[in-house]
Amino acid sequence: MPHLWGIIIKSLNKIINYCGYVEGDRITDGLVDVIVTDGFTGNIALKTAEGTASFFTNSLKESLKKSIFSKLGYFLAKKSLEGFRAHMDPRKYNGAVFLGLNGVIVKSHGGTDSFGFANAIGVAYDMAKYNFIEDLKKKLSITTKHLI
Repeated sequence: MPHLWGIIIKSLNKIINYCGYVEGDRITDGLVDVIVTDGFTGNIALKTAEGTASFFTNSLKESLKKSIFSKLGYFLAKKSLEGFRAHMDPRKYNGAVFLGLNGVIVKSHGGTDSFGFANAIGVAYDMAKYNFIEDLKKKLSITTKHLI
């Protein structure tokens, strides 16, 4: 029955915007808000994205130190670059959510700081505060009744 969950999720399309499978090169384009994956694959995708972002950040820093013109360019673009960095800060999005029908687990990134950890706690708090699991159970119950 591996396809049962796909049928259930597709039948929720009036409640959620189910997009189906998302290719790896589309993960960051904003098409979807949530990606469901197994832990191994998700971890590889996440670590690859983090490594790529780190590589580009470090390369850009080195390039901007190379000449007086690149330093001047950095000075002129500093505010925009800082805004970009703040927007891309992974600590704001820290915490992978593991869903079950009896509770929620939010797994924080091992390398985060207190700001990132607090954001992961905030995700778990919001899910509890807004009764996410009970709401999910209710929606799945309604959907599965229509399938039977």
